[in-house]
Amino acid sequence: MNYIQQHLNETKQIVEAIDVTSIEKVVNLLATLRSQEGRLFFLGVGGSAANCSHAVNDFRKIVGIEAYAPTDNVSELTARTNDEGWPTVFVEWLKTSHLKPHDMLFIMSVGGGNLEKNVSPNLVAGWWGQFREKCQP
Repeated sequence: MNYIQQHLNETKQIVEAIDVTSIEKVVNLLATLRSQEGRLFFLGVGGSAANCSHAVNDFRKIVGIEAYAPTDNVSELTARTNDEGWPTVFVEWLKTSHLKPHDMLFIMSVGGGNLEKNVSPNLVAGWWGQFREKCQP
């Protein structure tokens, strides 16, 4: 089997495995967020930071949801990294955003984040250190 056919077969398997119910739940959460005028915050590093920036554009322009990504503000991001350190850059940025229970946090990560293995610890801290406390049901 050639590469193209293998790629298409794998793509088909992935598409067939998508959990439609989970997607519908996210869509419903986003619809509620918009109706409650909540804000959507995107966190990501590396290529995922670029995906976050693009998602902010789409959610603001197409969906009408107020959305932000801290990586879009290079000056603040690098100042915080310089003064406070990379591991806490997102949690400190989120503190200044004064999150509310009807806001949402969307994390994009290929590595998933793992404090023990030092994989995107700043993403874990962004959730664990700030958002979790304010938005638990």
